[in-house]
Amino acid sequence: MKQEVINWNDSSVSSIDVLDSIFSLPLRMDILNLVVKWQRAKKQSGNHKTRLIHEIRGSTKKPWKQKGTGRARVGSLRVPHFRGGATMFGPRVRSHAHSLPKKVRSLGLKISLSCKKFENKLIVVDNLEVNSFKTRDLKLKLSSFIKGKSLIVVDSKEEKIMLASSNLPGLNIILYQGINVYDILNHDNLVLTKNSLECIERRLG
Repeated sequence: MKQEVINWNDSSVSSIDVLDSIFSLPLRMDILNLVVKWQRAKKQSGNHKTRLIHEIRGSTKKPWKQKGTGRARVGSLRVPHFRGGATMFGPRVRSHAHSLPKKVRSLGLKISLSCKKFENKLIVVDNLEVNSFKTRDLKLKLSSFIKGKSLIVVDSKEEKIMLASSNLPGLNIILYQGINVYDILNHDNLVLTKNSLECIERRLG
């Protein structure tokens, strides 16, 4: 399958062949759902917690004697049915992460790349070299060929473009090693440099 390569001025520079095994897969919502849920579960902090009875501050003295008062027997004021007492069966600090087969994760990434290709939201540029750190200059350059929320994938840490893009809302730049299904689906456009595309194909091909 052919993919057009453009430059900063949105002019076609050349065309390259992209792997059908990565960019021509049918849409599988079930796979995408599995991978996104796996990613989100790993990211969930899991620090929500309620206190058990041994964590409640308070006296350990028996409130009243066991018999003869006509009231229910109680051994502590920290029990769950008293105001300020413990919470039973509440959430505890834990990890929400779960396992997912590596083949499923890889397939999900390929399907998400195919989606962008079929939607014509995949853009390949020959390079993203900039001469200044100014956000205004980068915004002007990018406005010529991308509109909306965009994810840019580069093959190496380019200090100038990283700094220039830090104040642009809706624009995220990541290294090709960090490309993932959630970020691809969460952006309108996927912009790859020619080198990062080759790195992704070597990784997934």
